[in-house]
Amino acid sequence: MRIPITASVFLDEAELSVRFIQSSGPGGQNVNKVATAVQLRLDALGSPSLPEALKARLPQVAGQRLTQGGELVITARAHRTQEANRRDALERLVALLREAAHRDRPRVATRPTHASKRRRLEGKARQGIRKAERGARWDGE
Repeated sequence: MRIPITASVFLDEAELSVRFIQSSGPGGQNVNKVATAVQLRLDALGSPSLPEALKARLPQVAGQRLTQGGELVITARAHRTQEANRRDALERLVALLREAAHRDRPRVATRPTHASKRRRLEGKARQGIRKAERGARWDGE
């Protein structure tokens, strides 16, 4: 099955590795017996599905979730069932990859308008007058 990341990028589900581990948190005695937490792994930097531009931005977006070997690890343990945690981990993976796929528009340098320059200088002049008036007064005698 193909998982849509963006309109043009799809991730093959066969590239994902899912492991169930013991979870901490709610569940009482059940938490000690059942492995409900999910650890989702994707060899992100070696994935043929992901474009090079996305792979280049992934280390900044993923942070600690990306291993030295380029593997993306998502751990989900918020829910009590394996299926809910699996769904949560997959949603978080897709959100992370979408964030890495998003490219900011480059900033276009603009020049300040004549009116904005004038307003800035008028404000500086007012502030200068205000500060000058704080000084000691001299009567002239």
